[in-house]
Amino acid sequence: MNRILDLKPRAFLFDLDGTLIDSEMLWARAIASWLADHGISADVNAIAALVFGHSWLDIHASLHESFPELPKRSAIEDAAGLRAYYAQLASDPTAIIIPSAVRFYREAAKIAPCAIVSGSPHDDVVSITRLCEIDACTSFVLGAEDYARGKPAPDGYLLAARRIGVEPDECVVFEDSTAGVKSGVAAGMNVVGIDRNKIIPQDFTGCILTVPDLSTFLDPQTQMNTMPGFGKRL
Repeated sequence: MNRILDLKPRAFLFDLDGTLIDSEMLWARAIASWLADHGISADVNAIAALVFGHSWLDIHASLHESFPELPKRSAIEDAAGLRAYYAQLASDPTAIIIPSAVRFYREAAKIAPCAIVSGSPHDDVVSITRLCEIDACTSFVLGAEDYARGKPAPDGYLLAARRIGVEPDECVVFEDSTAGVKSGVAAGMNVVGIDRNKIIPQDFTGCILTVPDLSTFLDPQTQMNTMPGFGKRL
């Protein structure tokens, strides 16, 4: 635990889906329903394997590769069609928020700049920051269309570090997926793995530590603002 506390990070970079919100399985179910309405039968867990940790652009490419009978449309067109399916499943938007992660995010933002690096569309990420009520303490968000290559490539995290004006090794990344962890590690950053996904186990190789939930850092015994390296903006 002390390894992260002694880093004196100058920026915190967060994944979104699976890290701050519990949305990826909902997206997998939405995609399966969407495919069914196109006459395509697909196993939800198989779809989930395509979804977890990947950007929409990569998911879209994988779907069309896996299901060549799917009508050829752009990622933007298919995303627009899918939103209705997702919205129906997430009729109570607050149900997708991970409260402990959002509480941790607010505490982290008191210490160093926080940004979100997501594979979801940019406008969707902005909407989620408002839903979580963290927009005021978020420096900026990066969505799928904001950087060239999605996770596991390091592009998004490297761009975030440049925007904040810090070196990669001064950043702490929070990720819940194999692709996201690989992205942060490839960027030369300190990655904290969040092992929440019990349906599709993820690979946390390269993480400085792995926790079951970000509430770990809100425990009275390990509160950030009482530990070395934390408690002031750097």
